[in-house]
Amino acid sequence: MTSTHAPEQRLRDLARLRRVRDRIDRDYAQPLDVEALARSVHMSAGHLSRQFRLAYGESPYSYLMTRRVERAMALLRRGDLSVTEVCFAVGCSSLGTFSTRFTELVGMPPSAYRRQASGATDGMPACVAKQVTRPIRNREASASQPNLV
Repeated sequence: MTSTHAPEQRLRDLARLRRVRDRIDRDYAQPLDVEALARSVHMSAGHLSRQFRLAYGESPYSYLMTRRVERAMALLRRGDLSVTEVCFAVGCSSLGTFSTRFTELVGMPPSAYRRQASGATDGMPACVAKQVTRPIRNREASASQPNLV
């Protein structure tokens, strides 16, 4: 590949990565795996994972789990579903994996979040509630806090 084709190839790869990200956003509750996502855009799973991480800062699987946790947070705030029902509603097949990932992203287990957040966004516009309640990875939250020592 010559250097004049590299920018064109990069743009084509970015378009394919956007299609993968859009599919994850749309179909987060469906069974999705990196191999199937890669096949859908004619890439190898390894290449997709590397390029997705370069473009979006996280792996496709991590992005998928973040979308699932965001949706789970909204369902748990409603308060009418159990944690198990929410787990399966957002596309997770293992309650243990769901709880672990939820705790990593939100900083508390889903059951504690459900108790604490029920009604917390009442009267708040949905667009504001989504931004205010967006999960922050614990390692990111601690890295962005100032060092007061």
